[in-house]
Amino acid sequence: MRLVTLLMGVFLAIAASAHEAAMGVIEFREVRPGAYLASWQKEPVIGGERVRFLVPKHCILRMPQLYCGAQGLVGTIGIENLGVDISAVLLRVTPIHGETKSYTLTTATPSTTIVAAGAPTWATWIQLAKTYVNYGIDHILLGVDHLLFVLGLVWLVRGGWTLVKTITAFTIGHSLSLAAAAFGWIGIPERPLNACIALSIVFVGVEILREREGRPGIGARFPWAVAGGFGLVHGIGFATALAGIGLERSLLPAALLFFNVGVEIGQFAFVMLVLSLMAAHRALGATLPGRWGQLAPAYFIGVISSVWFVGRVVKILVMP
Repeated sequence: MRLVTLLMGVFLAIAASAHEAAMGVIEFREVRPGAYLASWQKEPVIGGERVRFLVPKHCILRMPQLYCGAQGLVGTIGIENLGVDISAVLLRVTPIHGETKSYTLTTATPSTTIVAAGAPTWATWIQLAKTYVNYGIDHILLGVDHLLFVLGLVWLVRGGWTLVKTITAFTIGHSLSLAAAAFGWIGIPERPLNACIALSIVFVGVEILREREGRPGIGARFPWAVAGGFGLVHGIGFATALAGIGLERSLLPAALLFFNVGVEIGQFAFVMLVLSLMAAHRALGATLPGRWGQLAPAYFIGVISSVWFVGRVVKILVMP
């Protein structure tokens, strides 16, 4: 049973390597009226192909040049081949006169509408909400390491008011550090941070094992404190999805709010799914065979996160 659990954990850890946010950043700078020059700050490659843009009908795109004539760059612009290889593309439009505007394209919202100067501000807010709520949901549901940590918390606490306090503490923790990191008040290099996130999951796996063996540790006795503390670490990880993309500071608070709302929606849906499966398991009277069957989930979580931790430490030590 130990060998089977180990092999399954290693296989799934490699096959479902934790999601790392990938966002391309491109700027269309107006060099003369109606003519724009595109430049990538972070150029993504999607399935071996370059990003394929869809531009307004009155525009002609021959990368890196975009010509839109007297109307300028207004209308619907999108990307037709966004997929799992990249989370989003931040599109920045810099006119000759006026401020740079930023638009985010994601797999959930692969197109956006660029409005002329002086357009109603509510259109910008609606687009921002639609984009970043979806982006937050996408980020948490693709963030296998974050979900595995939440699964460990649910498995450790097993429902009730304590679970509500634990998930709430995790939410408060990652919301605070997400905001602080997004505004640049705190920062941790991404690779060490990812290793710490994996180590937090290892810790939860060990705590589940100790609790099942009748030796409850700090995680079982004070799960809300552990969840809140590690939530601070995971929140900085969430912030990597927004860091360094060049979103203008005036839009950052709203983008941060909507992104966090999306993260919470995805997290809530995942917790409800896990609790529903546990309730169905109890209703059916199903039991895992033997003592090792009861301990298998703890080893499963621990093995997967340990493989991630070792792999991320190797990246720190070996890769430039």
